Amino acid sequence: MRLHQPFAEVAAADHETFGPGQTVRDPRPGDFILTHGEAWTSRLIRFGQRLRYHGADAKYARWNHAAMFINEAGDLVEALGGGVQERNVSVYEGTEYTVVRIQKVVGGDGDREEVVDFAEWSRGQPYGFLAILSISIGLIFGGSLTFAFDGQSICSGLVARALERTKAIFNREPSQIMPADLAKYFRVEPPAASVPKGVVPPRHALVVSP
Repeated sequence: MRLHQPFAEVAAADHETFGPGQTVRDPRPGDFILTHGEAWTSRLIRFGQRLRYHGADAKYARWNHAAMFINEAGDLVEALGGGVQERNVSVYEGTEYTVVRIQKVVGGDGDREEVVDFAEWSRGQPYGFLAILSISIGLIFGGSLTFAFDGQSICSGLVARALERTKAIFNREPSQIMPADLAKYFRVEPPAASVPKGVVPPRHALVVSP
């Protein structure tokens, strides 16, 4: 029987920060990035994170976007305003991002394959605006009621649901996970204050091939 380890007990993940003008050279399928966005949904996520994370944990609210690597060429699956789509990590060359390596929660390459299979299966799903609303209401009023539509994803919720295919267990509904939650669960330390955030790339509209 496969043992599952609660995220709260996961040792600090291997992670590396890349500043503007730098690009990761050795991504592995199933690893993910934490970075930034400037869309209204990103600003709302940032607001909510600051309600949940303060004091010593405020550092985890630095990031407001997450995306999953699906191959060693640096292609990502990510939930953007236009829906879940595929882009290459090169679009983030102008901004700061952190690569989080998941080897501490995988049981082997089979886990990574399942993570990628789920991420790829999610392509084309609409963005989970209702999940964003649910998270916001819960944070503002302190309730535990959550709601969302099946078949929709937010950026960090997509990453969390994919990571369920490993030995990772979350302490709340994965679809409600925020980027700061991922940062805390993996104990990702923010970069030095001297590292600039750079210019956030546009959140391209979803393009579906005929």
